[in-house]
Amino acid sequence: MTDPRPPLVLASASPRRVDLLARLGIVPDQVIATDTDETPLARETPRPLAARLALAKAESAASQAPQALVLAADTVVGVGRRILPKAETEDQARDCLALISGRRHRVTTAVVLALPDGRRLKRVVESAVTFQRLTEQQVADYLAGGEWRGKAGGYAIQGRAEAFIRFLSGSHSNVVGLPLFETAQLLRGVGWLRP
Repeated sequence: MTDPRPPLVLASASPRRVDLLARLGIVPDQVIATDTDETPLARETPRPLAARLALAKAESAASQAPQALVLAADTVVGVGRRILPKAETEDQARDCLALISGRRHRVTTAVVLALPDGRRLKRVVESAVTFQRLTEQQVADYLAGGEWRGKAGGYAIQGRAEAFIRFLSGSHSNVVGLPLFETAQLLRGVGWLRP
């Protein structure tokens, strides 16, 4: 018996998102890593940036798999209106950690579901995270571990940085990179995931 549902494509290069989908019992039929320029526009703030990038990733993957249901997401870490980078160097990661040390920051993830009929469904989720004030030794030890590499805001909540978090309001899976409640709601809403 064939599955009447369209194939599900995950538009992401992130192994974390594949792992998160597995928590819902979902294995994507295909993973397409899109080459999307993630540079913020002038005066762009975290929420609009996340929404724009998630949509761009969805559109790119949908053009390669037009008969599929495409799931795309983008996560942005911000302090006020300031957008923190996905740390590529140790100096970038150190700057991010210095900025969020002892302060609250927001993690915003936009999720876009692109349907074969051209519809685009979107959810934007925000979580508030407060780090303890980090000592120089804690920062040095964390940087030495390398978990920060390629992570928005210079840290991975699913790793050693979780020990630095004294407050979290909102979705933990959102901070990892894919808000599972909202993702499941989107997939149920189009009948792809059973109620």
